[in-house]
Amino acid sequence: MYPAARSALFKLDAEVAHELSIKQFSAMPRAIAKALFNPCVADKPVELLGLRFPNPVGLAAGLDKNGECIQAFDAMGFGFVEIGTVTPRPQPGNEKPRLFRLPEHEAIINRMGFNNHGVDALVERAKKARKSGKLQAVLGINIGKNKDTPNENANDDYLICLRKVYVVADYVTVNLSSPNTPGLRDLQHGEAMDELLTALKAEQAKLEAEHGRYVPVLVKIAPDLTDEEVADVAERLQRTGIDGVIATNTTLSRDAVAGHQHADEAGGLSGAPVQQRSTEVVRLLRQNLGKEYPIIAVGGVASKADAAAKKAAGADLVQVYTGFIYQGPKLIADCVAAWN
Repeated sequence: MYPAARSALFKLDAEVAHELSIKQFSAMPRAIAKALFNPCVADKPVELLGLRFPNPVGLAAGLDKNGECIQAFDAMGFGFVEIGTVTPRPQPGNEKPRLFRLPEHEAIINRMGFNNHGVDALVERAKKARKSGKLQAVLGINIGKNKDTPNENANDDYLICLRKVYVVADYVTVNLSSPNTPGLRDLQHGEAMDELLTALKAEQAKLEAEHGRYVPVLVKIAPDLTDEEVADVAERLQRTGIDGVIATNTTLSRDAVAGHQHADEAGGLSGAPVQQRSTEVVRLLRQNLGKEYPIIAVGGVASKADAAAKKAAGADLVQVYTGFIYQGPKLIADCVAAWN
C-alpha cells in the first residue's frame, strides 16, 4: 500500500505532501491506523532513562512538529514518538520553498526553521493524547528557541519550554543542532553550552520537586562537529548531569550529493548521505561516555542493516525520519528486528 501512496505524494510539492499527510494522520482513528500500519511490529521492550520503551525504534522530531498525530504514530508501532521542535511563541519558519526531496540519494534537504504553533498549542494536544488512555509509546518533546531570540537570551526560551512541556513529556530533548535557526549551533560549544545545560538541570530539579516526577533531559547534537568537538560535548554532558544524547541532526555537508539539482539549496541534509557520519558520531560518543550513558541514534536509518549499524556503534535506541518517508511504516518492524 505505501509504495502507491508514496508515488502519489511524491508528485506533489514536498511540503504540500507533508501537510496533507499530517492532516490525514491527525484525522485517522487509532484503530484504522493500527490495522493499516502495524501488522507485525514485535514487542521488544528496552529499559532506558528510567522509562520502559515498548520497542527501540522511535519517530524523530520534525515530522510531527505540533503534536497533531501522536496517536496515529503510536498506533503504527513506534516504541517512542518525539514531537516538536517547539518554541515558546508560534512562528512561521523560513520562506518557502524550504523542503526538497533528493530521491536518487534517499535524502531530503530542509530549511524549515522551527515552524510551529507554539508550545502552548503542543502541550494541549499532548494532554489530549494522554487523556485518551491508549498511548503506549514513550512521548518525547523536542524544544528550541524562537528565531528572533538572541543567543544571549536563548536560555530563557529553553526554560520556558521545559517548564511547559514537563507535565506531559516522558523525556525532553534540547535542540542545539538545527542548522536552520541562525546561530543556534553556537550553543553546542564552550561557556554557552555549559550555562544552558546548568540552567536546565537546575530547572529540572525544581520541576521534579513541584510535580513529583523526574523527566529526563537529553541534548541533540550535529553530525558536523569534529571528533575533538564530539569529545568536548561528551565531557560537558556528563559534567553537567544531562541524562542522555541524541546523535545526530541534519548535516550541512553536500559531499555525498554533489551535482544534484538541489545540492546547493540551503538547509540541513538528512537521509542516507548522513548515515555514515552519524554512526561515527555515535561510536565516538560511546567511547567518550562509557557503557552506561544513554545514546539515541538518528540519521540515515532506512533498513534493518542501518539500525543494526547504529546499535553496533553503541546506540541504545534508534529514531527514523527520512527513511520513514521513503520506506513507509514497514521500516519500524524492520528496525525493531535489528535488536536481538
